[in-house]
Amino acid sequence: MQRLSLYLLLLCVLACSDGADIQSSSILPAETQLLPGDVVFRRGSGFTSQVVLVAERGGAYSHVGVVVDSAGVPMIVHAVPGEPEYENDEDRVKMDSPDVFFDALRAQQGAVYRHTDSIIARRAARAATALYRRNVLFDHDYDSSDTTKMYCTELVVYAYGKTSCPLSDISSRHLHLVGFETDCVLPSELLNCKDLKKVIAF
Repeated sequence: MQRLSLYLLLLCVLACSDGADIQSSSILPAETQLLPGDVVFRRGSGFTSQVVLVAERGGAYSHVGVVVDSAGVPMIVHAVPGEPEYENDEDRVKMDSPDVFFDALRAQQGAVYRHTDSIIARRAARAATALYRRNVLFDHDYDSSDTTKMYCTELVVYAYGKTSCPLSDISSRHLHLVGFETDCVLPSELLNCKDLKKVIAF
């Protein structure tokens, strides 16, 4: 039973990084310009992030989000467990500043990818904002067919799926852990998407 609980705990952080004992500051380069619809990646530095990267079979990043425009200020919408904003806060879709998303306590490395069509990107950003406003909960089952809850990569794919040009060539990977099986989209699928082009990696 203890082993099952450990595996489920590790799955709960799938595609989402954790903190590390390092000084808190943003790793995002100051000159980086973020635009609505940009897909942002981060790689955590803790044990659970390493588990995600093993599941990725050499993947570079463990968590993703979508840049949105919030009253003229770039923010990042992402679905994440284990980052409460207040006591008894549920795991849910959040909107954080880039500095919070890329805080060194959570991010060891990062990257920004941009959709080739800025109009489609802005529409995806609006769809991501709508998920945040609906207070959508985090999907601990990693079930892409259930859009009432979201995990991080599911949110990105869903947001672009609400536009006229969904992200192409995105596929799920079957994961099998003790007592748990699921098909989910991992961050590497987004990195390899031909619709997204790298702006910067850091």
